[in-house]
Amino acid sequence: MAKRIVKKKKIKIIPFLILIIVIIGIVLVVKFSLDKPILNININNTSYIKDDYIIEKADIKDYPSFVYTTCFELEKKLKKSVYIKDVNCKKKFYRVIELNIDENTPVINDNYNEKIVFSDGSSIDSKDMEFDTNIPRLLNYVPKKKYDSFIEGLSKIKSDILSRISDIEYVPNDIDKDRFRLYMDDDNIIYITLTKFSKLNYYNEVIAQLGKHKGVLYLDNGNHFKIKK
Repeated sequence: MAKRIVKKKKIKIIPFLILIIVIIGIVLVVKFSLDKPILNININNTSYIKDDYIIEKADIKDYPSFVYTTCFELEKKLKKSVYIKDVNCKKKFYRVIELNIDENTPVINDNYNEKIVFSDGSSIDSKDMEFDTNIPRLLNYVPKKKYDSFIEGLSKIKSDILSRISDIEYVPNDIDKDRFRLYMDDDNIIYITLTKFSKLNYYNEVIAQLGKHKGVLYLDNGNHFKIKK
């Protein structure tokens, strides 16, 4: 019986080396791409929160890998801040991170309770406030059942009008238990009730009609202006 001869296949060394080089090249390109850092961070819709604060809270101040940085994680980190109501993150062409911020606006510096209160009703100790804001001071005590409505009313006032209020006092009388007195930065005084806070958004238009006159604007009982003597 004839012996069966098995031929050994020779490995073609050059094509094999080329394959190895190609694989190594692909791995290096992929690794290089994955390690590419964030190139730019765009932060939109902020008025009082500083960009540096947002970048630090999002933990991207060292511009980490664009690929490994996920919007889910960035949003999760930023939503932990009392200053931020919501955030929408987008990853854009050429390694750009875009953060659209919905700020939690501070509406009152509550001197009585030593708190900064925000539009959503949350608060922090005044000493812990990290940003300069031009908001009114509450000078005295407001009952709890009035307080929540008071904050809700302030949250509906436009920021440019809110910044014109220097101080607020709770001044109920026998007729109206929801009455407040507002001291404006132009030396005018306003009396107003909780249900009428939205009328403050027309303050600039009202004052423009009064010229240089200063006095007291009564919005708690009718709408009339008493000129100071």
